[in-house]
Amino acid sequence: MMALVDQIDAQQLRNALKQVDADGWLVYDFHGLNPVAARLIGYKGMVTRRLFLWLPAEGSPVCIAHNIDTNAVSHIATAISFYTTWQQLHSQLEERFAGKRVAMELSAENAVPYLDRVPAGVVELLGKFGTSVVPSSTLVTEFAACWSREELDSHRLAAESIAEIASGTLRSVISEVGSVSEYQVQQRVIEAMTQAGLEIEDPPIVGFGPNAANPHYDPTEESSRTLQADEVVLLDLFGKKDGFAWADQTWMAFSGTKPPPDVVAVWEATRDARDAAVARLRAAHDAGETVTGAVLDDAARAVLRERGYAEWFTHRTGHSIDVALHGSGPHLDNLETNDERVLIPGVVFSVEPGVYLTDRFGVRSEINVVLTENGPEVTPRVPQVDLITL
Repeated sequence: MMALVDQIDAQQLRNALKQVDADGWLVYDFHGLNPVAARLIGYKGMVTRRLFLWLPAEGSPVCIAHNIDTNAVSHIATAISFYTTWQQLHSQLEERFAGKRVAMELSAENAVPYLDRVPAGVVELLGKFGTSVVPSSTLVTEFAACWSREELDSHRLAAESIAEIASGTLRSVISEVGSVSEYQVQQRVIEAMTQAGLEIEDPPIVGFGPNAANPHYDPTEESSRTLQADEVVLLDLFGKKDGFAWADQTWMAFSGTKPPPDVVAVWEATRDARDAAVARLRAAHDAGETVTGAVLDDAARAVLRERGYAEWFTHRTGHSIDVALHGSGPHLDNLETNDERVLIPGVVFSVEPGVYLTDRFGVRSEINVVLTENGPEVTPRVPQVDLITL
């Protein structure tokens, strides 16, 4: 498969660089510090030394890489300029970028950490050569966060597999009161995902009762809770097919026949907050308006505020997804950060509001959204509407 950097349209790049008033896009990486570089190049091995990828408004792109990293980058059609010594690197940087204005993965005051990938020392070094630096946020969204048709197809397949595994597992588990643990369920899900051809990097999250109120709970075999009657069950699972794009979902169940009013109220509020974010995006698309991740976060959070649960919604509404589960594109966030990046066709993100009532129970409902030219597409095709019960 051709590296993404070799597929970038020159005129499209020029237009994007004009918007940020830069002579080119300078992508820096060291030991995987910047996932944008990995996304554009598609490394074929480990990158262990400093690397610069230069995408100019005028002229040909070039990758500046250390000789020891040849295997990782030799597959790209973009020209490669190798160096060995630090003096050679400095000489190349000065020759190419002296007096230029370059866009890099920076975020003022670390406002969006997923964009802040360049060490201060690199900026200082470039400044020594008279190079000025501006943020590359719009470039990251347009060229690194948007998915190809092949990646979207892979995501859709993964999403349907995950939904089937999640719903099927929960329907089985809630009938095993007193005999099944969180860890055992986690291992079942891993096995089911593996059999379905899904790749995983981290184990799924399984939480019963009060443990569901911990957004990043990680059950262990030793400390795992055994399911009791009339408990909330949370299952958060994520995987990908064929090494492409991730799908990420959270499903909820109740180990009883009739959830109490407080559980129902929290579930409905969380589900409605999820759907409010999608509705806000769809309304903006239909009206021909742009919308930011922060706006969608506000839309979801407003529902939980109206229902009285705002203080227990302690994280952003959603995260970018690309070749990384937590990608570099726009997040649905106006809480942890103020993400004012515009959502454009081609980006994919999670929508996952949650209410976490400490020592009682937690509820999260997570879907993914593919923003297409025709509007938002929710995955899986049939998201969870009601709690799964006995």
